[in-house]
Amino acid sequence: MTKKNKNKNWPVWKRDDDTIVSCTEKIKVMGDNFDEIQQIVQDAFEDGLLMEVQDGQMRETLRYIINNLHNPIKKK
Repeated sequence: MTKKNKNKNWPVWKRDDDTIVSCTEKIKVMGDNFDEIQQIVQDAFEDGLLMEVQDGQMRETLRYIINNLHNPIKKK
C-alpha cells in the first residue's frame, strides 16, 4: 500500500465568517485527521482495484460518500 505523505500541504482552515483558524493544536488535529482520511481512502481504493473493481466506479463511490456527509452542527 502507498505510504502516507507527511508533507501534504492542507489548506488554510477558515471559519464560517472567513476568519482563519489560527490555533496551532486545531491546525495539527485537522492535518492529522486529513492525513489519516487520505491514507484510509487510498488503501480502500487500492483494495478495490486489486479486487478488479473499476477505477471509475471506485472514484464515483468515494465522491458519493463525500457528497452525502451530514453536518450535525449546521448553523441556521
